[in-house]
Amino acid sequence: MDINCDLGEGMTNDAELMAKVDSCNIACGGHAGDKQSMLETLRLAKRYGVKAGAHPSFEDKENFGRVVLRVPLNALKSQLIHQIASLNELAKAEGMKLYHVKAHGALYHETAHSREMANILIEAVNFFKEDLCIFVPYGSMLEEEVRRKGIRHWVEVFADRNYDDRLQLLPRSVPNAVINDPKEIKKRVYRMINEKSVITSTRHELNIDFDTICVHGDHPEALEILKELRDIKIKKN
Repeated sequence: MDINCDLGEGMTNDAELMAKVDSCNIACGGHAGDKQSMLETLRLAKRYGVKAGAHPSFEDKENFGRVVLRVPLNALKSQLIHQIASLNELAKAEGMKLYHVKAHGALYHETAHSREMANILIEAVNFFKEDLCIFVPYGSMLEEEVRRKGIRHWVEVFADRNYDDRLQLLPRSVPNAVINDPKEIKKRVYRMINEKSVITSTRHELNIDFDTICVHGDHPEALEILKELRDIKIKKN
C-alpha cells in the first residue's frame, strides 16, 4: 500500500507526516513553496526513505493553485518545466533522484478532463528524459494518454475525498466533498484496498483499482488519518 502526501506547502507538521508516508509530492513554487522549503522537504524525504516527486501547478499562490488560469499552453508548459527543474536541481545537489510528478489542484483536475492539458503535462515531464513516473487521476484523460503512449505512471485515488458515480472527485465547492473523520476514512480505504471498491457520494458501490492513495497534507486531520491508514490490515490473496 503506497500512501502519498502533498508536502512543502507551508504546513508546520511536514516531519510528522513524512514519517508516515511512502511518497511525497513537493510543492515547487507554483501554488506554494520556495527554494528553502523545497530543500527542507527533500531532506526530510531522504531522512525517512520516502520517494520524492514534484508537485507543479498553475502559478497562483494567492489561490493556492485551486483556480483554473487561462495561460497560453506554451507558457504553461514552460512554467511547469521551470517548477519541476527547480526541485530536480535541488534533489541532485542532495544526491537524490526524483521519482514522480503529480499535478496540483486545478491543474490536476484540468488534466483529468482535458486531453490537451493532459498532454501539456506529459510534454513538460518528458522534457527531462529521466523516466519520471506520472501520478494520474483514476479514469482520467491523463490516464488514457499515458497508457496510450506507454508512459510510466501510477493511478491515484484519494483517501479524504468523496467520489461521484463517474468516479470523479466531487468539487470542493460541493458539501461533503472532503471527508474529515479519520475513522470513516480508514473504513473507506480498507474497502478500496481489500475489496477494490469505493462507496460514492450517492451510496453506490463501484469497482476501483489504483497504485497509490493520497492524503492531503493540508487536511486538518492529516496526521490522524495517516495513523489510521497505517493500522489497516491488508488481506492476503
